[in-house]
Amino acid sequence: MDIIKDYWQLCKPGVVLLMIITSLTGMFLAVPGIPPLNALLWGNLGIALCAGGAAAINHTIEGYLDRLMNRTKGRPVASKRLTSLHASIFAGVLATSGFAILLLLVNPLTAYLTLLSLVGYAFIYTTYLKWATVQNVVIGGLSGAMPPLLGWTAVTNSIDAYPLILVAIIFLWNPPHFWALVLQKKKEYAKTGIPVMPVIYGDEVARLHITLYAILTSLSSFLPFIIQYAGVLYLGGAILINLLWAYRVVQIWNPKMTQAPYTLFKHSINYLGIVFLLLLLDHWLNGFMPQW
Repeated sequence: MDIIKDYWQLCKPGVVLLMIITSLTGMFLAVPGIPPLNALLWGNLGIALCAGGAAAINHTIEGYLDRLMNRTKGRPVASKRLTSLHASIFAGVLATSGFAILLLLVNPLTAYLTLLSLVGYAFIYTTYLKWATVQNVVIGGLSGAMPPLLGWTAVTNSIDAYPLILVAIIFLWNPPHFWALVLQKKKEYAKTGIPVMPVIYGDEVARLHITLYAILTSLSSFLPFIIQYAGVLYLGGAILINLLWAYRVVQIWNPKMTQAPYTLFKHSINYLGIVFLLLLLDHWLNGFMPQW
């Protein structure tokens, strides 16, 4: 059973679950009523498999880096419980299966957009961007922000403006989410040699950038209501979750609250999940899509 747990861990299931929540949101907001069953079933399965494959590739490529940090040294490849070859084969099976499902059972647009996201994260970001610039997480975050668009295209077979707003929310959320973790674990990240904001420019600059991106994230989270794709239920929930988000961000400026960055990191995961679940709930209780 331990070997199954190791392969399961390769997929970063928590991250994949968050991605599926956002892709589901894109699917439900794309049409009035219930999205087609093939999109709900095969679309999310294909997206999940490709996301798991990308995560496994990341584990494989960065195994030697993961060994340098306490947070990651117990991962299957880093700890050598799984070989890089076995992890690579597993990643290839997941990614190939996911792409085939999307291509054959959903639509080519979703399949190729998902493949583009996989390549962008697993190869371009992991092997190049991460080392090339301190803005690595900003640029590379676009790949991880794609699931709402993928869910939308799985249903509509078209790229439209609204899902791009959902992509923007995740894109803007990613830097404060990641930099908060690095701010807490700066000494460990410094060992890797990766140019990350808190290590290169220091805590004050990192806090400023976290705060600015957190503000942009909050502002973007109100766009669904502003353009009338969400109602007052979503607005009320968004106000509450953003007040807590702001409170957590303010705490990182308090030198006495040494664990505040890690608290913000953990809260940011809940923040994103709640924003998208609120969109789903608002959509459901308001009779699905509002009329333009």
